Amino acid sequence: MGGLPIESTSMAISVSQHPKDEKSAPSTVPADSKPKKKICCACPETKKLRDECIVEHGQSACEKWIEAHRKCLRAEGFNV
Repeated sequence: MGGLPIESTSMAISVSQHPKDEKSAPSTVPADSKPKKKICCACPETKKLRDECIVEHGQSACEKWIEAHRKCLRAEGFNV
């Protein structure tokens, strides 16, 4: 009998990964499901400027670019 719940659980996991469930998730938990991209792919323009500045001048000299990137990520729905 121990195998039955595991099979049901894995079946439930695969079902929850379908796009239909992802579309319904924002109505239940909007904060967790709001970002439509991975954080690494969001805001490529500000990310590039931030990274180039840090490489050339160091983190302390690039606070405006770091904050601009954070602002962009927040606009995309990330909690940073």
